[in-house]
Amino acid sequence: MKFKQVIMILFLAIALPAGPLFGLEEHPAGLKEDTAKELNKVLNDVEKKYGGKGFCARFTQTAAIKAMDISDTATGKICAKPPGMMRWEYETPEPQLITTNGKELWVYRPEDNQVMVGKSPVFFEGGKGAGFLSDITLLRTQFDISIEPSEDPNLHKLKLLPRDKKLDVSVIYLHVSKKDASLARIVTFNAYDDETRVDLFDHEYGLDIDDGMFDFEIPKGVDILQLDEQEGEK
Repeated sequence: MKFKQVIMILFLAIALPAGPLFGLEEHPAGLKEDTAKELNKVLNDVEKKYGGKGFCARFTQTAAIKAMDISDTATGKICAKPPGMMRWEYETPEPQLITTNGKELWVYRPEDNQVMVGKSPVFFEGGKGAGFLSDITLLRTQFDISIEPSEDPNLHKLKLLPRDKKLDVSVIYLHVSKKDASLARIVTFNAYDDETRVDLFDHEYGLDIDDGMFDFEIPKGVDILQLDEQEGEK
């Protein structure tokens, strides 16, 4: 299997949606009050940072499939806009585009002359593909969240457990900058302990991104595959 396919499959499988988890006056049983307040403040800061217009950032993505003992790295640019719009432009190891307008999803591989088409909710529900980047309110509605000791003194480390236990995603670790509440790293594990790590940097916030950027016009002569049909066959 070519690793460009592995990256895309792993991204769609685990990755890049009611009220709050808890408020300022309440917190989950067993969670110390000061810890609960710290967590709530981190979430408030992140929501303020990403809850406005669109944002763009550079990314480095490392994907590892445990059972096959393989891993590789890709780089590119992400842009996202609430609600539900994302565009991942992969530049290395080769060009690839994953974009969604919140309803439709396209995965375009120009070197293969191929585009995969599907429904966005099927592949980004419950935090898959870092779907919460396109709607930061999903953090509180889709996950049980706790704050954990961080290996990096400059980052908060949040543990996200999907409330929908039927999803492939088992846990997501969200690393948040203590300095400016930017999302620095997203580490996602699926039920098979496969890992996707996305490091984000060079953020641009408050961008008035045209919705058309998240649509995709399929070029003439490109092979078209239906992702939904493939998903239903699994």
